[in-house]
Order: sequence, then C-alpha cells, then structure tokens
Amino acid sequence: MAGHSHWAGIKHKKAAIDNKRGKLWSKLSKAIIIAAKIGGGDPATNIRLRQAIQDAKDVSMPKDNIARAIKKGTGELDGGNVEEIIYEGYGAHGVAIMCEIMTDNRNRTAPELRKMFEIHGGNMGATNCVAWLFERKGLFLLPADSSDEEATMETALEAGADDFLLQGDQYEITCEPEMYTAVAEALAAAEIVVTSKQVTRIPNNTIDLDVAQAKQVLKLMEALDDHDDVQNVSANFNLTDEVVTALQNEP
Repeated sequence: MAGHSHWAGIKHKKAAIDNKRGKLWSKLSKAIIIAAKIGGGDPATNIRLRQAIQDAKDVSMPKDNIARAIKKGTGELDGGNVEEIIYEGYGAHGVAIMCEIMTDNRNRTAPELRKMFEIHGGNMGATNCVAWLFERKGLFLLPADSSDEEATMETALEAGADDFLLQGDQYEITCEPEMYTAVAEALAAAEIVVTSKQVTRIPNNTIDLDVAQAKQVLKLMEALDDHDDVQNVSANFNLTDEVVTALQNEP
C-alpha cells in the first residue's frame, strides 16, 4: 500500500478519539480563517471557504465557531493573522516529509518542528529540498464494503476525479486540487461513505520500510500531525502488507 494512503488511514483512526476533537477544531478554524482571508467571507463565491466549512461541519464543529473563524479571516474580528507555510525535510531512513502549516507565529512553529525532526532521527531542510518528489492532489478514502464499486467509480469520475483504485479494503480516489470540492460534493450527494478526505501531497516514488523502520518514521509522523499548527503531513514511505500486519498485531 502506498505511503500516502496508509498514513491517511492511520490518521483517520486516530482522529476518531474524542479528546482530540478540540485540537481538530482549532486546525479547521485556521483553514476557515485562511480561506476567508484569501477569497472573502461568502462561501457561495469562495469554493475553498465552502469546503473548509463543510469539513468543519463533518466533525460537528459548532456554527458559532465557524462564524467566528470567518469573521477573523475577513478582519471583522481580531485573530486573523494566520499564514500558510510549507516545511519539508527528511525523516529517518531517508523518508521525505512535507508539512503544511497554518500559524500565527512562524518564529515559534519552525523551531518546534525542527526539534521534532531531530528527536526522531531526521532533519528539516531548505525550501524545495523534497517538494519535487510530491504532487498535490485531492485524496478520498472509502470503505470498499459500503458502496457499489461501479456506481462509486462513475460518480467520482463524472465529478472530475482522475483515478479510482481498490487498495486492500478501501477505494482510493484522487483528483486535481481544483476538482476536490466538486468530487467531495458529488460523493456526499450520492450518500457515499467517505472515511478520509483531504488535499494532500502524493509521492512520485516511495521507500520501503521494515517493521522497525516503520515504527520510527510513524512516531515522527504522529508527532508532527499532533502539532497544533500542522494541517497536513505527507511522506514517501511504503509499507508492505506484511509490515502493516506486523504493526497491527503488536500490543
């Protein structure tokens, strides 16, 4: 299984823990602020904002929180000083990692992330040191047993998806970033269950990891993903079915 889809699956399962809901809401608020800041506060004319609001609703974020984030983005309330940054580098065993950041203080965020890389055997690098290894795509993961394959494929492709694959026990749909909202809305309209959806960075080639290596890299991935300012983490590792099974069977 490709590293990007496997990490998305792991991330989804961990996000189901209730005590992380507040942290998730904070990240989604920043996404709404940035979207409103860039394209205005009307979701009817701002596609990015519309999708950010829908992502927030999908995890039961209160309407008041959403409205407040929009007003911060448009400047009606203080707190809209949030910027987008990409940090990149290498984890242990030569794994390339990209972190999409939304922060109100890059002087705080950068040293914290640099330390995380170092603690887990990696190092943060210069801009574009690994970006060439990735392609930005919309990614949707769907449980294969919850919908008809042909109907789901037709819905996704008609909405603008460019690839539909069966990976293990789930369908994996990818699309160009500008088609992400159209595909998301089409799947929702067809009442197709989606376990994970995001605009992420998919690696052009991958590095195979054994069980011990995977443990070390996943610890860094989890630490980065858990950081308040990190919106999305992508990496180019690959885990074979045997490695995945071994990791799942560990206590």
